[in-house]
Amino acid sequence: MAQFNFEGDIAGLSDRQLEFVNKVVSEQYLKVNKVVFEPLGKTGDNFMSNVKRISIEGEDGNLKMVVKIAPKEEVIRASTHTQVMFTNEHIMYKEVLPKFVSLQKAAGVPAEERLRYAKCYGSLNEAPDEMILLEDLNELDFTMLNKYESLSNECVKSILKNFATLHSLSYALRHKEPAVYEQFKNKLTNTWPLMPQSPVFAMQIQHVEMAVLSLLDDETHKSLIKGKFEGMFKLMTKLAKEEDGKHFVIQQGDGWTNNVMFRFQGDNLMQSIMIDYQGSGNNRPVFDLLYMIFNCTDHETRSKNFYDWLQYYHTELDRSLSNFGLKANYFYPMDQLDVDLKRYGRSVFGLCLMLSNILMRDSKEAGVIMEALKSGGIEKTMEAFSSHSLQSESVVRGKKRIVGLIESFTQFGLL
Repeated sequence: MAQFNFEGDIAGLSDRQLEFVNKVVSEQYLKVNKVVFEPLGKTGDNFMSNVKRISIEGEDGNLKMVVKIAPKEEVIRASTHTQVMFTNEHIMYKEVLPKFVSLQKAAGVPAEERLRYAKCYGSLNEAPDEMILLEDLNELDFTMLNKYESLSNECVKSILKNFATLHSLSYALRHKEPAVYEQFKNKLTNTWPLMPQSPVFAMQIQHVEMAVLSLLDDETHKSLIKGKFEGMFKLMTKLAKEEDGKHFVIQQGDGWTNNVMFRFQGDNLMQSIMIDYQGSGNNRPVFDLLYMIFNCTDHETRSKNFYDWLQYYHTELDRSLSNFGLKANYFYPMDQLDVDLKRYGRSVFGLCLMLSNILMRDSKEAGVIMEALKSGGIEKTMEAFSSHSLQSESVVRGKKRIVGLIESFTQFGLL
């Protein structure tokens, strides 16, 4: 196979990765003249992979793709569970999502109501050269929103509708083809419960707890957190080991603002698409709901809409299941959702507190963390996570986020 003319930002790509990109590009039948690699996004937009845009120029047309590339540094791969993450996404894009859409087609679901995901042009699942090439949704006028700002009620409901569709297809598949569901479930790995299994977990949690506490003034707020971080994450591990019941689904697993793209016409939201499935695994639906709501919105927006959002999700779950002659009250009744809110509340609270120390950083501060990880020194990395390394704007954002989380979880009785 002839090698195409690669230009631009190809530093760090291995020969195997370039060979794979060459193969994928050749399958597009564009009579390619050149392929240009460009960096995409800023440091901190995606901690789990390096993201680039490929612009393909051909005699029979042009095409753009987004390429997610796994880090090669062993210390980063170990600390972020890179191999597990990319395997999950490989399985989701190549097997699970296509199967879900085929179920909808067979049930006669109209095209505009089917689960929408970025087209996968190719996925290389060979450590340490993992990469995945996806449709560039920017070309279809989808955009990423500001991670520092709360998502609107409209945007949250759009994501909840996506979750309801995704979860309903898990239930439909388990009902119609239980053996296939079991195969998918066994190939995927819940990533968040892996954190407490790390040898340096206790040290990491101690530093994160101190960083969070340093941003708080109210002693009541501090008492809700102090000495409890490790227990919150151990609870997550305990919940993940529960016997799989009929309520479990294949979750998206990492539904924060940068992992969803939105398309607007003027001020009107037309559609949202989830673009990251590295955190997918077998879990209860409530995890996706809590994780997204508390990582993507502020306390004021949650206070006005929280219970309406839960009811909206359940209504959409029932509507999507009705395409298969099924009912939400059988697979995931509202009273079970209420029970799961309480059971998962504390562990998601701890996870959101930890992420608040990461997601509110600007690109420069995020770069400091990545460089510390690359150096391999745990002490240097923990120092980078401390609040002392934050600029004043990040401190204000982080404090507001953390206080809002405490107030919301307290208001809704989730602690």
